[in-house]
Amino acid sequence: MTASFHRRALLAAGLAPLAAPALAQPGPYPSRPVTLLVGFPPGGQSDFIARLVQPGLSRLLGQPVVVENRAGAAGNIAIEAAMRARPDGHTLFAANGAFVTINPHTFPNLGVDPRQLVPVGMLAQSPMVLNVHTAVPARSIAEFVAWAKPQPEVLYGSVGAGTLGHVAMEYLAARTGLTNLTHVPYRGGGPANQDLLAHRFAGLFDGASGALPFIRGGQSRAILVTSPQRSPVLPEVPTAVEQGLEGFTFTNWFALFAPPATPPAIVRQVNAALGEVMASPEVRGRILAQGDTPGGGGPEGVEALIAREYPQWGSVIRDQKIRADG
Repeated sequence: MTASFHRRALLAAGLAPLAAPALAQPGPYPSRPVTLLVGFPPGGQSDFIARLVQPGLSRLLGQPVVVENRAGAAGNIAIEAAMRARPDGHTLFAANGAFVTINPHTFPNLGVDPRQLVPVGMLAQSPMVLNVHTAVPARSIAEFVAWAKPQPEVLYGSVGAGTLGHVAMEYLAARTGLTNLTHVPYRGGGPANQDLLAHRFAGLFDGASGALPFIRGGQSRAILVTSPQRSPVLPEVPTAVEQGLEGFTFTNWFALFAPPATPPAIVRQVNAALGEVMASPEVRGRILAQGDTPGGGGPEGVEALIAREYPQWGSVIRDQKIRADG
């Protein structure tokens, strides 16, 4: 059998060694619909931001981007789904920053390290607001503490055990000497705010955009913000620093992530699309109108926030012995 005949036989049988690598080459990205995971149910801040950028990402990527709410366990269900997704860019994660900087400390048995997620770009940052029911006779943190201390028990809510709102309230309790607070966790901002309005607890820390509709509607009252300066949409509400809580400054931020090991080329492509979406006057206007700061920029900004906040919140959580199940 001649060499040429042998090669023709292999080609006819589809067994040529050189054919396999060509078939294995990935096609253009994206080649099918993209799933955009959200760790909370509809109605909350994470869901709002994800759905705000969804149409623009769909248009620029050339494939449908489908928001999928994976609520529960303070975002850990969505974290695990994102961590285990194929690193091909067809699964993205609109994640709350607490998922990466707080959850590993409050859920020691998480089983995955969210810091291995690949940052794509910033979506938005929001000051946290201490928002209380109008029946609570307090318009400042000093008045809140004076009212709360004599109570046998004061219930407060959060969007989930181990979330930023939970950690922030326990941190506030430690800074102000409150020892009678009891945590009532919910599965997202929507249900938490519904029960705040029903006065099933006294108040909660929430992002400005989540709290603003109820504050403007007179259904709740903001008594402090955690931003360095007052919020332009809540100019009457003093910052925590103005009220004597030095260093009580942080934001509730949201970023777009991809699964671990996602190729840099795909990350750059998604980041470019996200940057164009975030530059849209309509998107920026809607984010600014609710008191948040629009995102943008490269992965480096997200990486810097994680590097700063991961040890910061870890120290608070250890010092206050905060548990995700309490």
